[in-house]
Amino acid sequence: MLAKADTKNKILDAAERLFAERGFAETSLRAITTKADVNLASVNYHYGSKKELIRAVIARYLDEFIPRVISSLEQLHRDFEHPSLQQVFFALVEPLLELEQLKTGGTRNFLQLLSRGFIENQGHLRWFITNNYSHGLDAFVKSVAIAEPSIPRDEMFWRLHFTLGTVVFTMASSEALISIAENDFNEDISIEDVILRVIPYVAAGVAQQPFLSSQGQ
Repeated sequence: MLAKADTKNKILDAAERLFAERGFAETSLRAITTKADVNLASVNYHYGSKKELIRAVIARYLDEFIPRVISSLEQLHRDFEHPSLQQVFFALVEPLLELEQLKTGGTRNFLQLLSRGFIENQGHLRWFITNNYSHGLDAFVKSVAIAEPSIPRDEMFWRLHFTLGTVVFTMASSEALISIAENDFNEDISIEDVILRVIPYVAAGVAQQPFLSSQGQ
């Protein structure tokens, strides 16, 4: 049993690193088996397909992240009847940073994997997340709506979509941003610093005045 568990973890760790570095589409099962030093039969035995392996890599993080997000949001609403948008977004920070306890670099890996999923149009991954973790997504959207009740539902969709895009781009380029901060501005920053910098920006974007089309002006 221990050998099977070790093999599964070796496959997951190798797949995670390659998916984060190269993307899902560009990472072959052969590359994963080579990096994990296992044979293809082991991957098929434990996961059945590349899609199932992708979902298993993401689930390892979401199983930890989503319950902590829900708990953090529940605590926020106990502390504040009408929390601000910044407070809602900051409620995600600790659950994100706690992923470092799962493995070193867990926060960055998780966000980069999520960004890969959306950039590469992995429809099956969106379906998997929506069907298995919708309670966490719903809790966050509800908290945003409480903080900004005047935002119409359709407008909320666009604003959160643009927020996701901002976070995806930021995390996909986080290593470059950290390097630029060090080389150009002599700043020693971490992934936590990057997250803390982007939150006020996206919170302000969600709270912006409603969009006015040219016809409505």
